[in-house]
Amino acid sequence: MEKFQTIISSCIPLPIENVDTDQIIPARFLKATTREGFGDNLFADWRYDKSGNPKSDFVLNDSTYSGQVLVAGKNFGSGSSREHAAWAIAGYGFKVVVSSFFADIFRNNALNNGILPVVVSDSFLSDLFTSINNNSKTTITVNLEEQFIQNNENGKKEFFEINSYKKECLLNGLDDIDFLLSNKAKIESYEKTRPFVY
Repeated sequence: MEKFQTIISSCIPLPIENVDTDQIIPARFLKATTREGFGDNLFADWRYDKSGNPKSDFVLNDSTYSGQVLVAGKNFGSGSSREHAAWAIAGYGFKVVVSSFFADIFRNNALNNGILPVVVSDSFLSDLFTSINNNSKTTITVNLEEQFIQNNENGKKEFFEINSYKKECLLNGLDDIDFLLSNKAKIESYEKTRPFVY
């Protein structure tokens, strides 16, 4: 994975609550076993009509909005545990998803795939939607090292929580296997010196 750098980006707003993983990536796309191409099918049923043509009223098809940050309504990523949902979001180019609540399994899948899910208060989320609605070029700053998000349109800022292990992995561009390999020498040293127990 790429190392997570501080991100300053415009946002794509999706002010819909209870977006589940079947809406993020419909089940018919789950036959693939590699991550390639999933970004093309992100929100497929909302994004395209039955003939495969883009729906002009869906935000991903609106050139007014762009950026590496998806700002979503409350309870994002509920439903099934499919990791493909995180693959689709990453494949589209999102580095951060902002919401006031994430389903636990989705949050973990996102972190495991280099996406930072940022939990903010309902009031901060509402304010951010208002800023984006008023100015589609509104940017936010997401600083993982210091664990804060800032609405650069009005300067409002909140701190967010993240598991310290996952934070270290994101900052260093490591997945779980990479992390273990980076500690190989320590593990081998421990195995050589630990007391043997029958």
